[in-house]
Amino acid sequence: MMNDVTLMKEEKSALLRRNLEQLPGLNCGLCGYKTCEDFAAFLTMSGTPEQMKRCVSLTQVTAAPIQAPSQARDSCEGCTSVIFPFSGGIPDWKDFLGREYDFVLSTFPNDPGPRETILPHNPSLTRELDIKKGDVIIGRPMGMSCGCPITHCGVVMDVDQKTGIIVWCVTGPLQPRLKGFKDLGYYAAEAYEGIVKDTKKELKVGLRFWFLPRRCMLQWRHSGLVNFIAHTKDGLRVRIEGLMIG
Repeated sequence: MMNDVTLMKEEKSALLRRNLEQLPGLNCGLCGYKTCEDFAAFLTMSGTPEQMKRCVSLTQVTAAPIQAPSQARDSCEGCTSVIFPFSGGIPDWKDFLGREYDFVLSTFPNDPGPRETILPHNPSLTRELDIKKGDVIIGRPMGMSCGCPITHCGVVMDVDQKTGIIVWCVTGPLQPRLKGFKDLGYYAAEAYEGIVKDTKKELKVGLRFWFLPRRCMLQWRHSGLVNFIAHTKDGLRVRIEGLMIG
């Protein structure tokens, strides 16, 4: 017959598994714990299930069902966010703060995240840090280019060490935590590129629009000048410059 100690251990182990199964496995850290596993252990020890509300991915409307931890890691390598102000995957044309926008900017097929052209506030860092294609880097867009309060993480897709210009795909914090990173500090966001499938206005070159990057962690609208449009089988390929938030 099992003694009380053994029974208690098995009950806690089962509770830990249940708590972990409910979490998205994104390891975003916004709950205050480094990993979903650490947060699940806290929930198990505290015995207060209402603390689950600290997981922002579970307390917001999501565009897709929450994945198991292993699936989430495999599918997006720690993507920026699974939070969307959509209902059933369809835009409601208002950002997280209730402001209207014109279209949704999605990523290119096979890209690990949104594609962004950036310039470090100290362009010589591109050479000093020997930034190369495939490097994992972090930095924060500051000033008129965006002023986003969130530190961005991502992987370099192209680099010009002469000018300091970097093209990267913004992902999320999991890769830097697992693989290490190079820190750019502050940078200016010069352009976004991506695919537009959802829009409520006809897009035209030379006009400024409000848009929502689909994987923006804050889900705030951005403003930018569309200066390139091409029709593709995946949707409209666009390039947007003159970026601002709000």
